[in-house]
Amino acid sequence: MRSHRYTFTIALTGISRLLLARDWLTGRMHRASDRPLPPDIAVESHQIPSGKNRLDGVWVRPTQIPVRATVLVCHGIGETVEHWLGVQELLAAHGAASLVFDYSGYGRSPGRIDAAQCEADSIAAFEYLERLVPGSEIAILGFSLGSGIAAAITSRVRASRLVLCAGFTSFRAAAHSLGIPRGLGPFVPPLWHVEQALRDCLLPVLVVHGEKDRLFPVRMAAELAECCHAETIIVPEMGHAEPYNRPQTAYWGPIVDWIESNHLPCPKDSADPSLEPMR
Repeated sequence: MRSHRYTFTIALTGISRLLLARDWLTGRMHRASDRPLPPDIAVESHQIPSGKNRLDGVWVRPTQIPVRATVLVCHGIGETVEHWLGVQELLAAHGAASLVFDYSGYGRSPGRIDAAQCEADSIAAFEYLERLVPGSEIAILGFSLGSGIAAAITSRVRASRLVLCAGFTSFRAAAHSLGIPRGLGPFVPPLWHVEQALRDCLLPVLVVHGEKDRLFPVRMAAELAECCHAETIIVPEMGHAEPYNRPQTAYWGPIVDWIESNHLPCPKDSADPSLEPMR
């Protein structure tokens, strides 16, 4: 298990650094402070305590329309909070407030990338969001790698709903889908058995997948949905990274509508005064 842990850390650190370097060089990623902000949306940077680390997080909410839903986003392997600001602004335009955070070792969050730490960070971010909007229901949304993390923590937090976007059935299945030969399966950490987590999940579940996802095939979405009779949305002509690279209402609007069903609104001005945004 220790060797699996080191393998996971080395592999994800290398892959994530390469993907992030590519996105900086191609101009896909911009810091939140560099983006012009719509006048009806509030964007705040937060430092989220997680053990000895403080995670970099961005909290975005609408200011001119009622908040219909509150979402914690667990992002994927090749992303940081900067990738998700466009999505958060689109969610806010549809009435959803969202918190996106970087796991330890990602972006400006200190520490080392580790599977158990990713889960601990996600739980810490969820509990922070609970204090930020006390009394509100909170949905968890996991994207790509984050779908495994989100499914793994649902039994340990008080989430209202679970949304899995561009997800996989297990970490090993994801690795094989990415090109790792099955003969090397024993070297892939036995992590994030999403199918099993969904069989034990008591929450309403929504599975969203792009029709043209070349990393994780659409059949994985069908297999996930079958585990828990989840509702499923297959978005036509949509690739794996397009939902955050080119945010579209066709993808994110139905997700907000689904989360909002029977969802309690955020109490106005109910944020914990001790949770001040970073200036």
